[in-house]
Amino acid sequence: MVLNFAHRGSLTEAPENSIPAFQKALEHGTQAIELDVQLTKDNQLVICHDHKFTRYNNQVKGRIKDYTLHEIKQIDISAAFGTAYKGTSLPTLQEVLDLCPKDIILNIEIKNIPVIYDGIEKILIDCLRANNRLENILISSFDHLALQKVQALEPGLELGMLFYYRMLRPWEYAKQSGLRISNIHPNQVYTDQEFVESCKAHGFKVYPYTVNDTKRYEQLLDFEVDGVFSNNPAIFRADK
Repeated sequence: MVLNFAHRGSLTEAPENSIPAFQKALEHGTQAIELDVQLTKDNQLVICHDHKFTRYNNQVKGRIKDYTLHEIKQIDISAAFGTAYKGTSLPTLQEVLDLCPKDIILNIEIKNIPVIYDGIEKILIDCLRANNRLENILISSFDHLALQKVQALEPGLELGMLFYYRMLRPWEYAKQSGLRISNIHPNQVYTDQEFVESCKAHGFKVYPYTVNDTKRYEQLLDFEVDGVFSNNPAIFRADK
């Protein structure tokens, strides 16, 4: 089966990484959702991609780490959608776990670059354990040291290794990393037939990001990728 992830929820229909965006994705029948986790000033797990609020609300200065969860909950992130989602704030991971059924696969990306959140891995694992949510969870990051820490804390969790730039034989790097990587997440720009075949030959599934064009999606399916991350509801609900 091809597994397509709703990237930050259905972000074309509601503020990205928000409860309404995740609700929209679920309404579309997605089987998998991607989201980004960071830590607040008081070490609470909050869902947000950027380290700053600029794309949500350019009146708010500083970074996620500079605000407590209570303060973050007062920040309206709905500006791009006019008044349709007025009052929407960034959710906690707990709120997302409460919303999403356990059969929905959640790709939780640890946003550890450029800000390094000391201890985020343990806080994340503790939250998942407390909610009995170690199944259907995939932890990914561009920070491969964060993946190493996750593996040490909870060896059974599935790990996805993110790559932004092209590099020499990333499948060999993943194989030799000492991590039990199951998936490689490459930038779709350079994902070609050879890349996919090489990853698969080394035992990795391939989930390129972010694939929004349906023609490109079909091409990647021809390369036999295992799924994609997409902002396009027509793609992320097209599990085959």
